Amino acid sequence: MEMMFQKERADLAHTVRKMFNRKDTNVAGGNMSMKVFDEQEHPYILITPTFMSETYYAELHPAQILVVDIETGKKVDGVGDVTREINLHEGAYAANPGIRCVYHSHAEESMFWATSGLDMPNVTEATRELGQIKCLPFAPACSKELAKNVHDGLVSIGDKAMENVFLLNSHGIVVTATELHIATRIMETLEWNAKVAYQQTIFIKLGLLDDYQSCGKNYKEPYVEVPPIAVPGEPIVSKKVALPENPQRPADQMRPGEV
Repeated sequence: MEMMFQKERADLAHTVRKMFNRKDTNVAGGNMSMKVFDEQEHPYILITPTFMSETYYAELHPAQILVVDIETGKKVDGVGDVTREINLHEGAYAANPGIRCVYHSHAEESMFWATSGLDMPNVTEATRELGQIKCLPFAPACSKELAKNVHDGLVSIGDKAMENVFLLNSHGIVVTATELHIATRIMETLEWNAKVAYQQTIFIKLGLLDDYQSCGKNYKEPYVEVPPIAVPGEPIVSKKVALPENPQRPADQMRPGEV
């Protein structure tokens, strides 16, 4: 018997494992979720369980991806307990209907900027599509205050919230996206940007750079050549097309025995 949202839960379980193995989060925590709809367009959150990293090292079976009814806040399927961080995810989804994935991470390079309470300079071409990478004010982990900070921050940027990164002061990173694999791409490119920005900071202190550089100029200057992040539309599906019938070949091209 197939589980509720089996395909999506299997994809999320696979993706979480890959992100953990790539050190885009750590055993201190982190969680991922997706917003999905049933055939009646009723909304649900698919979310990793509590102790995803600490106990399971992100080696999750699809059945451990929990299904939470957005309207009631109740778990309706899945093996395990709901993470206390779900209020952060709920706050993000409530901020903009275009948000369909929330990725909370403790990625190493980006944590440097988050624990410093600093906005991260956006210097790589791959991250320019994100615009300013802001650090939100400190709030304790799993608190309603943290969820409100994320919600209010996303509301303040309008539809940019559909593809965005916030640093959470002393806590981590939260990525919001329209799709799971866009969220993971944002997290990976953010990690590279965090490392390069740190290295540029050293060059600035050494007097080798006047300021952060990006795409051949000061990082604060707009870079209009960067297209917006591609938002997935309706996927192209294949259609079965019959093979052509074997045409009658000229007599001089026939193989022995052919009529």
